[in-house]
Amino acid sequence: MERIVGRRSLPALSPDPSAEQLKAAYAINEPLCALLPDGTIAAPKGIYRFKTLDEANRQQEAWLVEAMAEWRESRRG
Repeated sequence: MERIVGRRSLPALSPDPSAEQLKAAYAINEPLCALLPDGTIAAPKGIYRFKTLDEANRQQEAWLVEAMAEWRESRRG
């Protein structure tokens, strides 16, 4: 038996987002940018292929932890 909870639908993507959509995107991105305030990117540039989503998540977390550790060391001077 399938159970459906709620009926929320996502807004359609458009080349000209509304002010509300921009505010929502900003609210999501701002805390993420605060993790690495010097503008660095946690993942090295490149194309990565993973067999599972779990493998991709583990790699992303490892990059983020490494970048945060480097940022912390740079702040210690």
